[in-house]
Amino acid sequence: MRSFDILLSESVKRHGHLCSGQVIGVRMAMLGCRLVGIDDPNLAHNRKKLIVYVEIDRCATDAIESVTGCRLGRRSLKFKDFGINAATFVNIETNQAFRIVSTETSRELVKKYAPDEPNHFQQQMKGYQLMPDAELFDVYKVEVMLPNYDMPGPPRSHVECSRCNQMVRDGKEVVVEGETLCKICSGEAYFNVLDTVQV
Repeated sequence: MRSFDILLSESVKRHGHLCSGQVIGVRMAMLGCRLVGIDDPNLAHNRKKLIVYVEIDRCATDAIESVTGCRLGRRSLKFKDFGINAATFVNIETNQAFRIVSTETSRELVKKYAPDEPNHFQQQMKGYQLMPDAELFDVYKVEVMLPNYDMPGPPRSHVECSRCNQMVRDGKEVVVEGETLCKICSGEAYFNVLDTVQV
């Protein structure tokens, strides 16, 4: 694994600015990779070994993506919208998995590690860099039920929605009263159609 400073610099470049979330995300990713036995996840032979579940759409997630090389488009980054600053790292070769959660107590502990820093945000960034993993994170060894449909690689299935005729891939269809539907037609839409636009 490359050094923290190099990984943070790359992450900041990708994310667009330095913040405490970047520091936490880089450290979380470094710890997660170490725990599942993947030294450098960006090496070609490691790229298909690691899957990461992130539980928040905040700055730390960009850092985790930068360090691990895991991407939604590669199907190696999974997003669970739980609003928790946490990530689970899964080595799909060994089935080892660890969930790492940023502790709430670390917010107060930064004062211990950067007592002379008057600016709160600078204090967080410095403190999070110096704080031991055991104070910054809670770590759980977990088992992840990873369906074959969610594995990286080509789609495992293609099914047409019986209402809108959209192609649904990777087992994401639902069956309602015997009818095969996409999640949108089953009532899980995040939008309302206002009009059809000609382009």
